[in-house]
Amino acid sequence: MFSSHFLRNGSCPATIPCLKLAQPFAGVPISSSIIHVLGVLPARWDSSRFPGKPLHIIAGKPLIQHVWERCQQCTKLDEILIATDDERIMSAVSAFGGRAVMTSSRHPTGTDRIAEAIRDIPLASHIVNIQGDEPLIDPALIDELAAALLNEQSLDMVTAANPLDPDDPVVNDPNVVKVVTTLDGHALYFSRSLVPFFRNSSPGLPVLRHKGIYAYSRVFLERFVSWPPSPLEKAESLEQLRALENSASIKVILTTDSSPGVDTLDQAMEVEKILLRSC
Repeated sequence: MFSSHFLRNGSCPATIPCLKLAQPFAGVPISSSIIHVLGVLPARWDSSRFPGKPLHIIAGKPLIQHVWERCQQCTKLDEILIATDDERIMSAVSAFGGRAVMTSSRHPTGTDRIAEAIRDIPLASHIVNIQGDEPLIDPALIDELAAALLNEQSLDMVTAANPLDPDDPVVNDPNVVKVVTTLDGHALYFSRSLVPFFRNSSPGLPVLRHKGIYAYSRVFLERFVSWPPSPLEKAESLEQLRALENSASIKVILTTDSSPGVDTLDQAMEVEKILLRSC
């Protein structure tokens, strides 16, 4: 009965107040005056390239603990939650003082996992989805995304990217996701292929490496997971394309944070060297 109040991109016309409902799951009303920013770290056990990755020991601590400790340094997060599908991760999180919630092992994406994790946290009005394999992520970047979302209520999602030299061989790595944006910094497309393709020289135009961190309102999150996986999402295996294919607006914040994530054992060893050097 409310569908006519929403634009195709899931936002509300400026003249109509947005209905703050945690749909489609809980139907819990959320007052627009209550802001509670929840940082959520998805952490599943069965990574195809690195099973058990969240508990891999790096510089004396589980990987997921390094990320959680970075989040503890944030000033914009009111609460931090780890969403997992494995009791071993639950136990480890409890041991280092974190809070974890058990979710289904059948979720296709981390965002779908987060939607289940927050069902019993009606206070959460805004969510920052922080990759559980980013042990060197800059806490200031997490805060910047949260602030951008709170300051621009018309946004559906906020994410981040850092510039790469087009001649850097990493731009051709399909594990490095690239993003192209409008002139005012909104995402046009994300791809594992090199985008843009430099048919001609375009001085000053970088390749943008997408960092897998997202901020969105609870309302948008619940709407996102109500959509089925989209054709481009399935082709590229990139969940953010589901949002674009449903005409959502994604703001891309440019950052100098080029910290690596951990997808393989070799990358874990490289990150460990960085952490040990900083001790």
